[in-house]
Amino acid sequence: MKNINNILNYLIDKYERSKSFVENTEINRKISVKITRIFPKYEDEAEYQLFTEVNSAVQALKSMNFIKVSAKNNGMINSISLNIDKLREIYSFISRQPKIETNRQLLELLESYANDNDTLALFCKTQTERIQKNQKAELFSGDFTEYDNILKAVSELYQLEEETYIRDFSVRIFGDSKAFEKIKRKVISLLSHYGNFPQEENILEELNIIKNPGHIYIKGNCKISINGQIIDFSQFNADIAISSILLDNISSIEVMGNKVITIENLTTFNRFCEENAMVIYLGGYHNTHKRNFIRKLYVQNPDIEYYHYGDIDVGGFYILLHLRNKTGIHFLPYNMDIATLQQYSDLTKQLTDNDRKRLQNWTDKEFSQVIQYMLDNNCKLEQEAIS
Repeated sequence: MKNINNILNYLIDKYERSKSFVENTEINRKISVKITRIFPKYEDEAEYQLFTEVNSAVQALKSMNFIKVSAKNNGMINSISLNIDKLREIYSFISRQPKIETNRQLLELLESYANDNDTLALFCKTQTERIQKNQKAELFSGDFTEYDNILKAVSELYQLEEETYIRDFSVRIFGDSKAFEKIKRKVISLLSHYGNFPQEENILEELNIIKNPGHIYIKGNCKISINGQIIDFSQFNADIAISSILLDNISSIEVMGNKVITIENLTTFNRFCEENAMVIYLGGYHNTHKRNFIRKLYVQNPDIEYYHYGDIDVGGFYILLHLRNKTGIHFLPYNMDIATLQQYSDLTKQLTDNDRKRLQNWTDKEFSQVIQYMLDNNCKLEQEAIS
């Protein structure tokens, strides 16, 4: 039975990849294969047992009219071909679901999620087109329950408005605290390729999925009132972390300097010092709580300047634009210009092929000069390199 199943599955695989399957046409309907493609040692004289077992399997399939056989005069099998007219019986015999039925179920599932959000709309549209071209649907392993869970998770993630522990999310959506963990990598892959996220490692955090309560790290020239208690950050020579749980209890934020600077990387944040600035560690990406804090800060301090300080690379510029779009505040770039690249030219890194491709596809004209400089000089700069 093992050899019989191997033969039939091989022929069915070939059929399901064929033009006949895609176009449902009579053209090129013969699906044949040399027996040595399935059993490479079939003609090896030292493998006589394999030879007899394969011959026996082939004769059994021929007697069921599942295949046609081309043999040599000495009894050695040359090639076999699939009897297309017996497809239904063959699928049933090997307990395999026809690909046409698999595709039908996939298309129905994709259609049910296609309007949930922009990311799923693009993903579902792309997979539908792939299936129609007889290409494999991305992230589908053959398990419909898993695929449904992946799409459901992406749909539910976009509806989160508050920070949610990852296991609580899993219980709420799937009734199992560990179910989301099993599909997390595929969910992140979908979001990374079809969503608006430049940094894969922060995607879940931006969508308010956390393992522990989030914190906002702040330092500099400002005062914040929490439950009537005023914290004067200017009196400290280090940062203070405010738990996201306390953000709703903040009644006032006063910037005593003339600017607010958000910083992408922790090392830079820790050593950064500017007398007239309130400084916020952004951690690459910003979730709902961080954005709400920044909006509240802006409402109470609208007349000062707002800057973002990030890496001089595609990710850094992308985070800056993302910060603007999500908060509605026109953050200006800080130390993200040609002069900084020139000043620290000995500490720059070369662009990767992916860097160059993304820079060449950049459409925002605001940073066109610095991006062209990066392309011309094959360089990018991490902000940790800046003293």
